[in-house]
Amino acid sequence: MISPDRLLSAYASGWFPMAVESGEIRWFSPDPRGVIPLDAFHVSHRLARAIRGGDFEIVVNRDFPAVIRACADAEREGEGAGTWINAEIYDSYVALHQAGYAHSVEAWQDGRLAGGLYGVAIAGAFFGESMFHHVSDASKIALAALVDRLRQRGYVLLDTQWVTPHLEQFGAMEMSRRRYLAFLGEALGRNCSFA
Repeated sequence: MISPDRLLSAYASGWFPMAVESGEIRWFSPDPRGVIPLDAFHVSHRLARAIRGGDFEIVVNRDFPAVIRACADAEREGEGAGTWINAEIYDSYVALHQAGYAHSVEAWQDGRLAGGLYGVAIAGAFFGESMFHHVSDASKIALAALVDRLRQRGYVLLDTQWVTPHLEQFGAMEMSRRRYLAFLGEALGRNCSFA
């Protein structure tokens, strides 16, 4: 297991871990780095209607372990044969959650976990790790709820690690490592509370 202190130190320096196919843990600091500017987060008209529909109960940290398990399952069911969330990553982030730094935003429907996401919150930065859905729009609504929470609590950085076509629809953009690290330094100077 990766200790919470080691994980926090890595995130504060711009690094994060992932399991590779062999099961080995590797550390990454992409250049360019993906971020979603909180002031430019884009919600489509269709998603806005889904949010207004109120079909989901949005909660924070109700069942963090279930969220990370569902994210791992979603990765396995995707194009790749494996997942970057192996048992060591799972145990490490559950420990980080118990230490108060890893959080989940969850969309529940009819008493069942329909979708959500998890990540790490340090000072004014939130590092998004993974998301999943069992019901259409559930993870997107959880992401919109995350952005609202970050804005309300004074966060300045939403790190997505890389930019994917899925994240581009929300306004995700790339920035150079140098610019990212400067932005990260500013975020780490904030005094924000996620939970």
